[in-house]
Amino acid sequence: MHITDTIADMLTRIRNANNAKHDTVDIPASNMKKAIAQILLDEGYIKSFNVVQQDGNQGIIHVVLKYGQGKTPVIQGLRRVSKPGLRIYTSCEDMPRVMKGLGIAILSTNRGVMTDKQARKEHVGGEVLAFIW
Repeated sequence: MHITDTIADMLTRIRNANNAKHDTVDIPASNMKKAIAQILLDEGYIKSFNVVQQDGNQGIIHVVLKYGQGKTPVIQGLRRVSKPGLRIYTSCEDMPRVMKGLGIAILSTNRGVMTDKQARKEHVGGEVLAFIW
């Protein structure tokens, strides 16, 4: 089975594992997904991740999910914004705020994958990949 939107697949796997209260989730690796996982780690939405290399293949990202008191998930919501059929771009001035600043938007810019806060600080725009809160 060929997956058209690999970023949406990654977010769906994380959302499903989060709702089922799993401790870990495995995702097929790519450089974009590694960058998104690094942002999730830096922002405190996941505990850790590591890339398990397989011989000749792309490898697997092994993500350890983070929970609060009573197994309440840290990630309350994930939403894919820009899709292969409809790309959504934004400038620095029109950057979206997720949950009035409580969540983050992940952007793909010409300087790499970054959060909306970093993009505002560096004064760059780009493609809005996802909202996480």
